[in-house]
Amino acid sequence: MGFEGEVWRLMRQEEPVGEIVIDEADFPWLNGRFVPAPTFGEVKPWFDESLALLEAKEYERFDDSYDRIADTLSLVGPSGPVAEFLLHIRSGRAWFRWSDEPFDDV
Repeated sequence: MGFEGEVWRLMRQEEPVGEIVIDEADFPWLNGRFVPAPTFGEVKPWFDESLALLEAKEYERFDDSYDRIADTLSLVGPSGPVAEFLLHIRSGRAWFRWSDEPFDDV
């Protein structure tokens, strides 16, 4: 799949939060270098917390924590905003999956 080299943008309304430069595609997951915008510091704790909860297998708390990210931020691919996404960011790296349709609640 031709995702490598694409630039995806993380946004808070019209304000850029960072960019992801895709360098690996293992569909449905894309991975890349995360280039933070100056505003990323405001939301970085959200990503730190959600990833820590996921790694601790505290899935219900993870869902609640991640809702703040999904409700506040948007992910914009080369073709435009996506309907839903699951994004993790750590140490200058980002990995995510997305859908043009909302994810099914399980």
